[in-house]
Amino acid sequence: MAAAGRAWRAAALLSPWRLRAPRRAYGGAAAAAAAAAAGGGGGRLLLGAAFALGGGAGLYLAARQRLREHSAAELPAGSLQLTLYQYKTCPFCSKVRAFLDYHGLPYEIVEVNPIMRKEIKFSSYRKVPILLANAGSPLQLNDSSVIISAIKTYLISKRNSLEEIVSFYPPMKTVTDQGKEVFEYGNKYWLMLDEKETKRVYPVKEVRVEEMKWRKWADDWLVHLISPNVYRTPREALASFDYIVREGKFGTVEGFFAKYMGAVAMFFVSKRLKKRHHLQDDVREDLYEAVNEWVKAVGKHRLFMGGNQPNLADLAVYGVLRVMEGLEAFDDMMVHTKIQPWYQRMEEVIKKAEVAV
Repeated sequence: MAAAGRAWRAAALLSPWRLRAPRRAYGGAAAAAAAAAAGGGGGRLLLGAAFALGGGAGLYLAARQRLREHSAAELPAGSLQLTLYQYKTCPFCSKVRAFLDYHGLPYEIVEVNPIMRKEIKFSSYRKVPILLANAGSPLQLNDSSVIISAIKTYLISKRNSLEEIVSFYPPMKTVTDQGKEVFEYGNKYWLMLDEKETKRVYPVKEVRVEEMKWRKWADDWLVHLISPNVYRTPREALASFDYIVREGKFGTVEGFFAKYMGAVAMFFVSKRLKKRHHLQDDVREDLYEAVNEWVKAVGKHRLFMGGNQPNLADLAVYGVLRVMEGLEAFDDMMVHTKIQPWYQRMEEVIKKAEVAV
């Protein structure tokens, strides 16, 4: 029965992404679990690293891997030079890459080790993504939505320097229910434009309100459905760690512990996340409902929420969802929801933008 189901899915999904090498989506907890297991740190270290990093980080392979190579060094003098510090499959990092790719902005990528994080030791802000931007003077931008809003504002408005624009997004310290101090950006979904620029980008107020609403939805809800779905069952967790071991170049014994202990750790992490976010017993249903809610919001008469071209909400949702490519959760989503036509259009428009660079 399972084999028949897989064969049916393969027949139903003869689409471009199925022909590419899969891009796995896990989270920094997966990398932490793999490294801890392979290093023989014991179950407590394994679970501690996994829970500490949670589901929001991305895969860091043992052999540091460069992504598709957008080199800031190739930009002409005086242009905006960008370096993105990221975990490869972090949904928030994927959002930023989707934005930069669509807008044809060259950038360099630095993959960050989610355990040691030595690549970002220069920063007091210890999360990713971090974007270093140089438009005449070096500047550090934190938080994916702040990065996107600030760079989009810079591309539209010629009145202010990037440094001035970033100052419009001040971090505010808040305390969580658990007593942990965190920094938040209250206006991170706003573009800092004057009245003329605003009317050009958002002909009516409702367009801006809609874009901001769904950008926030992607951050506050959609992204939290990824890890519980990727690690939904022991089999799915094991399949994920099988990939990590093969790509991470572990030795035989190290690979054994990384694969099986890591998979067990992340299976239980996914259950904790499921409870934290009040998901249904079958978390796939939450994913399906969320995706169909998005498709309904886009509507039947628009190619994208932005109309004939994606807006920032389109790019955010696409960036979050694409980190599941190559996994069972992604295949199931394509079969059991109405997302496929919109998703294919997003892939095509971003590919065209990349080719044009």
